[in-house]
Amino acid sequence: MRRLPFLACSVLFLAIFCPAQQSSSDQTDKTDDRNREAEESSSRNTRIDIRPPKDDAKNHPYSKAAVADLEAADQPDTTDVQEFHPWNPMKALKDVEVGDFYFKRKNYRAALDRYKEALYYKDNDVMASFRLAQCQEKLGDKAEARKYYEQYLKILPEGPFAKEAHASLERLGKPPVSSP
Repeated sequence: MRRLPFLACSVLFLAIFCPAQQSSSDQTDKTDDRNREAEESSSRNTRIDIRPPKDDAKNHPYSKAAVADLEAADQPDTTDVQEFHPWNPMKALKDVEVGDFYFKRKNYRAALDRYKEALYYKDNDVMASFRLAQCQEKLGDKAEARKYYEQYLKILPEGPFAKEAHASLERLGKPPVSSP
């Protein structure tokens, strides 16, 4: 009598486990098929022979020179290469903020680098130009300071710092005249 419940439980367990075992072996077979397919290359069947015909050099003796001339004509002229700078106004704004942080702490060299980087990411940035001029003036480079004050005034002639830029230009004086 005791064996009957045990035998019933065993049969029930085997009935549930056997179909699951069979489906996992089916999945293993499918996975093996996929792996075999991945190892084989489908491009072998579709390769195109692009080699020239056997007698091509003899039948067309000047073809290499003609092709070389065409390839040379397709190459762009290297003298007209123009480089583009990335335009990222958000990065420029962040560089101006960090530059202001350094400027307030009188670390003018670090501020100068950040303002130059801001101008790299956004040409003609008004605040970067003005602050860069101030840094150059603080570091004693009058010619560069004058250049960036003038750049600021060129961008915003009536801007919020226009009076200060004009006063700084007067303070810096006229650029020295170079003699030939």
